[in-house]
Amino acid sequence: MTNQEDRNVFSTLLTVGGALTAFFIFSIASANAAVDSMVESATIDRIKPFGEVNIGTVPVAAATTSAPSASVDGKGTYSASCAACHVSGVAGAPKFADKDAWKARIAQGESTLFDHAINGFKGMPAKGGNASLSDDDVKAAVTYMVDGSK
Repeated sequence: MTNQEDRNVFSTLLTVGGALTAFFIFSIASANAAVDSMVESATIDRIKPFGEVNIGTVPVAAATTSAPSASVDGKGTYSASCAACHVSGVAGAPKFADKDAWKARIAQGESTLFDHAINGFKGMPAKGGNASLSDDDVKAAVTYMVDGSK
């Protein structure tokens, strides 16, 4: 073979190789477009919610730490949501009417007690674990427990 023939063979191989490479890339790109839309559709179907949870309205934090209104039932809130822990002292919760356990807490002030009860503190979850309570409900229950523990 001559030098010219070698160049022609090499040129032909490069042309055929380039064409095959371009065809291969085009095939993969078009296949990926179809697969991508199928994958996206399947992913959306897998992660879409199949239901919803409605826990009511999210209470807005009170701007002040004033005492609850008289229309809120502190005793009822305490019985329904707080007594589970505050009757027996679960996880260090001060027992209702235990003057010694409440003395230091009451000394911190009403606003601190309200804040701890509404937002949670140490082992106590926010609103005693009952997110449906309004801030006024929690404040009324705290006031009821404090009044019963003085």
